[in-house]
Amino acid sequence: MLRHDSEVSLHPACPFCSATIAEAAFMANARFLALHNIAPVLPGHALVVPRRHASSILAISDDDFSELFIFARMVTHVLMEVFSADGFDWTIQDGVSAGQTVAHAHIHVIPRHLGDLPDPGDWYPLLVASETRQIDSRHRQRLDPQEHARITTHLKACAERIGAANS
Repeated sequence: MLRHDSEVSLHPACPFCSATIAEAAFMANARFLALHNIAPVLPGHALVVPRRHASSILAISDDDFSELFIFARMVTHVLMEVFSADGFDWTIQDGVSAGQTVAHAHIHVIPRHLGDLPDPGDWYPLLVASETRQIDSRHRQRLDPQEHARITTHLKACAERIGAANS
């Protein structure tokens, strides 16, 4: 069972600071969680989220910043295996002007396949062309809750199998 770290700084209005958010994680450690996106841009789209609230990536300590990218790399390995990907995108939207819609620092990890879009960079123009122009859009189609739970369970099992679940 994933534990809720005692040093986590919670902000009641922040969805990533929910006391139950760790239950939705497919990978976790004392500092970070990996969550499968409920409205993925492409299959396997996940979020790497610091447990400690920071509205900006620039507000994260140097140690946490380094560890965030190490953890994101482990998450990416799991996603690439589970989704048989041959590439990936990492995206950070920091600030409203950059499209950040959840005021909690996080990295989007998007597994990629040759030909998954007409042009490899089309995932971002597709978002720009959308009504809200936001990667975290409430208007993108959400996965069915049962499908989301199935994917999360599968990701947890794969992460545990390769020893990355609670790194």
